[in-house]
Amino acid sequence: MTIRVVVADDQTAVREGLAVMLGLLDDVEVVGEAADGEQALDLVAREHPDVVLMDLRMPRRDGVEATGLIRARHPQTRVVVLTTFADDEHILAALQAGALGYLTKDAGRVQIAQAVRAAAAGQSVLDAQVQQRLLAAAVQAQPPAPAPAPAAGDGPLPDGLTAREAEVLALIAEGLSNREIAGRLFVTEVTVKSHVNRLFAKTGVRDRAQAVRYAYEHGLAS
Repeated sequence: MTIRVVVADDQTAVREGLAVMLGLLDDVEVVGEAADGEQALDLVAREHPDVVLMDLRMPRRDGVEATGLIRARHPQTRVVVLTTFADDEHILAALQAGALGYLTKDAGRVQIAQAVRAAAAGQSVLDAQVQQRLLAAAVQAQPPAPAPAPAAGDGPLPDGLTAREAEVLALIAEGLSNREIAGRLFVTEVTVKSHVNRLFAKTGVRDRAQAVRYAYEHGLAS
């Protein structure tokens, strides 16, 4: 399957460079380039891409607002943020708007390609620096002296989670991929995906970024 991508960035050299890089991938087709959030919205409405690679600071309409509108109007299109900003305010605003991935412009072409492919498959990808900031923000958001996380058999887990689902959630909070979790728990990757889908449904989180925040808020991550 070919992944149709729109690249949105107000810097011409960056935008064109990303388009060329993605165009070299066998499974990616760049169907449009936008110089601002307004153009990105128009392109998404016309081209119906699978993924938008979105900058944040752009004229007319910024990337956060454009992301929110794209997710509201075209939920089949996923957004991956690629920006120079890795502060809490920008990260949380983009994720709350519905971005499925968040990378800084230090990311290499392999990481960008992986993020686009993951987003097309409905999976979240966060830059390591971004994930650290998100975890730190989640920890700071916790109330003082939280009660210890209930261990299996010590009491009910939140939202009806099973002990195994809570364990998978804790490993997600550590930043492990499904494959890494499968190796840690000595189960198949398919089994891990089943646990992830069930815990997402029970907790109401939409992606791994929200899962991390949920894990910290409920004392299920260390």
